[in-house]
Amino acid sequence: MAVEADGLRKAYGETVALAGLDLAVEAGTVYGLLGPNGAGKTTTVGVLTTLVRADAGRATVAGRDVAADPAGVRARIGLVGQHAAIDEVLTGRQNLVLFGRLMHLGVSRARARACELLERFGLQDAADRPAGEYSGGMRRRLDLAAGLIRSPAVLFLDEPTTGLDPRSRSEVWDAVRALAADGTTVLLTTQYLEEADRLADRIAVVTGGRVVAEGPPAQLKDALPDGDWIEVTVREAGDLAAAAALLERISVAEPEVDPQALRVSAPVRDRMGALAAVVGELDAEDVALRRPTLDEVFLELTK
Repeated sequence: MAVEADGLRKAYGETVALAGLDLAVEAGTVYGLLGPNGAGKTTTVGVLTTLVRADAGRATVAGRDVAADPAGVRARIGLVGQHAAIDEVLTGRQNLVLFGRLMHLGVSRARARACELLERFGLQDAADRPAGEYSGGMRRRLDLAAGLIRSPAVLFLDEPTTGLDPRSRSEVWDAVRALAADGTTVLLTTQYLEEADRLADRIAVVTGGRVVAEGPPAQLKDALPDGDWIEVTVREAGDLAAAAALLERISVAEPEVDPQALRVSAPVRDRMGALAAVVGELDAEDVALRRPTLDEVFLELTK
């Protein structure tokens, strides 16, 4: 395991941030910590990166104990926080050389490493422009590059795409996928469910300072008690009532009606039986079966 945590506890006065959190992250994977604001995600990253001392519990990162050997942990990790840590006056190249020197690389090695990372993250054409002229996605990629100066075994990304537009977010996602493909273990905290679904090999849903569910995204979706969903789009508004009545009869919960889209949807356990019933009894414009979304899993687990 690249990261292990057992019973982590942390309180700030009367506010409990971590209430016995457990984690096990396999090396070479992308692991997502998913949870609402105040769930304990950032505090978890703080403990695992030695920036916050836990009140109780034990954690190891890259084989080093975070409390007993914090220097050993810091030598083996990279951290990209919620806000970019780059200097906007310096160029992209100068930023990376500066980070290399701060991490005790020699001048020639820092320059060589900066060149490697600029090329790896597609920033070589903008290498000698001030970072303040970069787009949001380019700044975040430069921030990721800075976190990889010393080729860390584990990279922590704390909500890395907060505030980015869809194009910039996609650029960061591509960079994270490339890191995982190269064998870097990535621990990612996020509030974006789509981000966790697309990137993470496994996800831990955190609420109230503890993990309430854990597993691959598909497994978490399968565990949702309502099962699959059937969606029926009718031809006219007058057909909505009949569609809703049919779905109420065959579903496991009250149907959701969207008059604007002329659509009725409901969770079902027997997906093929429900499909046969709808096709046999309704003259619908469209009928679709879909798996539960991670949004629905998240809402169910954190309600």
